[in-house]
Amino acid sequence: MASKKLLGLTAATAALVLGLTACGNGGEGDGEGGGGGEAFTFGILYPQTGALAFLGPPQLSGAQYAISEINEAGGLLGTEIPALIEGDEAGDAAQANEAANALVGDGVNAVIGAAASSMTQASYDTITSAGIVQCSGSNTAPDLTEIEDNGLYYRTAPSDLLSGPVMARKIVDDGHVTVGIVARADDYGSGYMGGLQSELEALGAEVVVTETYDPDATNFSGVVDNVTSEEPDAIALISFEEGGQVLASLLESGVEGDQLYITDGLNSPELGSTVDESDPEIVTGITGVAPGADNPAFNEGLAEFAPELDVYQFAPQVFDCVTAIALAAEAAESTDPADYSAELGNVTSPDGTACASFSECRDLLAEGEEIDYQGVSGNIDWDENGDPTSATFQIFHFGEEGYETAGYEEYSVEE
Repeated sequence: MASKKLLGLTAATAALVLGLTACGNGGEGDGEGGGGGEAFTFGILYPQTGALAFLGPPQLSGAQYAISEINEAGGLLGTEIPALIEGDEAGDAAQANEAANALVGDGVNAVIGAAASSMTQASYDTITSAGIVQCSGSNTAPDLTEIEDNGLYYRTAPSDLLSGPVMARKIVDDGHVTVGIVARADDYGSGYMGGLQSELEALGAEVVVTETYDPDATNFSGVVDNVTSEEPDAIALISFEEGGQVLASLLESGVEGDQLYITDGLNSPELGSTVDESDPEIVTGITGVAPGADNPAFNEGLAEFAPELDVYQFAPQVFDCVTAIALAAEAAESTDPADYSAELGNVTSPDGTACASFSECRDLLAEGEEIDYQGVSGNIDWDENGDPTSATFQIFHFGEEGYETAGYEEYSVEE
């Protein structure tokens, strides 16, 4: 596949042909104080309903928080960003694509989301073929690196090809030498499993069994029996919410909590109650790895902005999608994706001056400087395919006192 930078030329040409039909709010902002230019409108595609609805509130809050910070700093190109236009991906491919069509019809200048990788697979062509930039804060499937997106799809969440090695290192560092892997039978599960297995074997551990399961199943005893019969000393579970049932079966079979490792789909302080409402401490000892942000100041700001929010997963990454797109529009002095898409890689380039907020970065751009936006989720440094080349991961753990963050790990594609 050609690089993002080359495909960006194609995207620009296509978007110019589409003109204002695809992006009703396109055009140059005047940048003068007090506004007066075209307002930049963000759409957001996220799960309001369906099995993954738990991912929705932090994504919506992260985007809204970023917009509030931009507006407080004077708006984008001097014009206030209006409220998000929302679409429900609903955990259903047809519904996700229908919502994407609605956002395109509303003339948004950029789409944040989808949340689930599979929902992006179902909808990105509708968005990017209309010449609109799309940025997800939670897509992790490796297959999204190679999609034909005309250089318009970006993500701030790391590929599972980065996440898998971080989990593998944790498992080996904890002294485990034989490992079983259980994963959802979908793009997320297979991609994560591949990265995890490769790194485990590179580190000298033996993967003694791999099992996949239908996420819509109601009984996982067969999968659990197949894994436990090989007697691995650690088991990695790659799942979403349904993984609570798999964990319950594994623990019932005699597997100990400190043998279990889980992914971001189960990163919740309430996991114990999900697994066994009558005995929530059953998950004590379990360790997990998830894309994270070692940024207490951001967490404090988000808590003040959205005090009802109790889970922050992927909120920092979504915040960074919004902010980076806004900075690209500032750099291009235009709200039109045909213009600003070429600046997305530039505003996060390590060749620029480091800056950590919209206002700081915008002011540097106004002074004629190149910038390197340092995201609240960590350094982004997008590659030619729109993937972040480095990421921060949270190591979470269920200890004697309950849910806790055991630390953070940095990982980059250069490692």
